[in-house]
Amino acid sequence: MISAIVLFIVAGLAEIGGGYLVWLWLRESKPLWYGVAGSVILILYGIIPTMQNFPSFGRVYAAYGGVFIILAVFWGWWVDKKTPDLYDWVGAGICMIGVAIMLFAPRN
Repeated sequence: MISAIVLFIVAGLAEIGGGYLVWLWLRESKPLWYGVAGSVILILYGIIPTMQNFPSFGRVYAAYGGVFIILAVFWGWWVDKKTPDLYDWVGAGICMIGVAIMLFAPRN
């Protein structure tokens, strides 16, 4: 379970960080290397989830989506300095409950 959580976090940071660098390059006129670095990180993001031990691609990506939402809230808070409100936290909590159900519910 710990390795699954770590891989989800690493994938989320790669997706958000890579996308953020591309954003800075295209939207805030940062140098080209921001876009190149962001693109390379986004390619790595595409590879990281394949290291999960879960047999179902769809289930892994659906669960990852919930983790991504949590990470995006924290990224906005820590990097963009936009404090999440109550509804951000409630929504993120609901997503985490969904992730737990998808990944750890007993199945036949």
